[in-house]
Amino acid sequence: MEIPISGFMYHSDDSGTHHSHQLFITSWDGRPVHVHQISGITSFDAGHDHHYAGTTEPAPTGVPHTHRYFTFTTVNDGHNHRISGVTGPAIPIPNGGHYHEFRGVTSVNGVHPHTHRYSGRTSP
Repeated sequence: MEIPISGFMYHSDDSGTHHSHQLFITSWDGRPVHVHQISGITSFDAGHDHHYAGTTEPAPTGVPHTHRYFTFTTVNDGHNHRISGVTGPAIPIPNGGHYHEFRGVTSVNGVHPHTHRYSGRTSP
């Protein structure tokens, strides 16, 4: 099954040995797509917490959907953690738009291996 996707790719003009490309998907199967921001602070475990921020993957607008997300926490106590998962379904906002709830447990890391819990709401 083929699903038509449109978008554009942005190429950084770095003169160094490293450069990047970002793919911006603008439509999925003829429907416009959108993303949400996520951010927050993890639970306080093993004597510290971590901050995190990121952007969800694109999802179609105007239909029931969820978003996948993936980011890393800030470095604290000499390490960081990976955060990834899938948001809950869209929750309508009275004046239009929607948000999603998300929650999970970070990857295991640290001198004394441990995890942190996290939860929150995406941006509208």
